[in-house]
Formats: sequence, C-alpha cells, structure tokens
Amino acid sequence: MLVLTRKAGEEVVIDSKIRVTIVAISGQSVRLGFEAPEEVLIFRDELENQRHGLEMSPAHSPRSAHRGNCCR
Repeated sequence: MLVLTRKAGEEVVIDSKIRVTIVAISGQSVRLGFEAPEEVLIFRDELENQRHGLEMSPAHSPRSAHRGNCCR
C-alpha cells in the first residue's frame, strides 16, 4: 500500500488516466473527486463488496455508484 500526504486542492494521478483530487478536508472526513475514463467503474467499498455477494450491515446500505467522470 502506498500512503501519501496531500492537502486540499492537490491531486494524485494513477496510470496517467485516473486523477484523484482532494476536494476538502474537515476533521476526520476527506472529500475526494475522481476523473477517469467512462469505462472505469468507481465504487465505494461497501458497494464493491455487495457486487461480489458479500454480506453488508444495515449501516452500510448502498446509495449510489458512479461511473467515470460523474460526481456527487
């Protein structure tokens, strides 16, 4: 695992195709923005686990999954 320290507004680039931007930091929360080709699926961990048939607790109910450049 690679561990990096980044500040709000800074970015990390993965394989020259995926850009992760630190949008905001507030206490223990970090808000991330993702830019990726449309064919790259981006899921929160609990949604990825659900896709593979793993059990989830009610506290981790899915809300949404985003593709590529779509953000909320």
